[in-house]
Amino acid sequence: MSGNLGLFFGQLLRNPKRISAIAPSSKGLARKMVSQIDADTGEVVEIGAGTGAITRFILGAGVAPADLSIVEMNPEFCTRLQALFPGCDVRQMDAQNLADLPRSNVGTVISGLPLLSIPEEIQQNIIQGAFDLMRPGGKYVQFTYGPKPPIAPSVRESVGLEWRTLPKVWLNLPPATTYIFTKKA
Repeated sequence: MSGNLGLFFGQLLRNPKRISAIAPSSKGLARKMVSQIDADTGEVVEIGAGTGAITRFILGAGVAPADLSIVEMNPEFCTRLQALFPGCDVRQMDAQNLADLPRSNVGTVISGLPLLSIPEEIQQNIIQGAFDLMRPGGKYVQFTYGPKPPIAPSVRESVGLEWRTLPKVWLNLPPATTYIFTKKA
């Protein structure tokens, strides 16, 4: 774990705009993020996995490694994720290309992306791609440090999303709220 922390802080110092967090996600936040996974979830895609703080909990929730795709842009994080999670489909790619993943039964996309700092056009591509990839009824799970939904209003309207929140995780640095986005019926 200490190697992951060192890698995280090294990458944060090299490229703070890409990391947009001051510490890896806490165990409490990871538990909230995976609380939506159950026996009927099917395949899961994690985007913006970083050092794998949430990935461990996804697998711990019962998702088989073969049913988990991990998408991360940072090459050093990808190398670490491949070593830590053998059997998972780890891909170094832009989350804007989610619809290209060779998955057919995705029930949940779990995101560690810093959506509040991502331009709306790119958010649109990511969110639309996630919902194009997921089967009907799929859930997009996203945390944020901010006081409002992390997906821009224009993107929520364009994709036709509704959401609910889970209680704030105060023991995270900084405290975070988890949003579950679904398509309106």
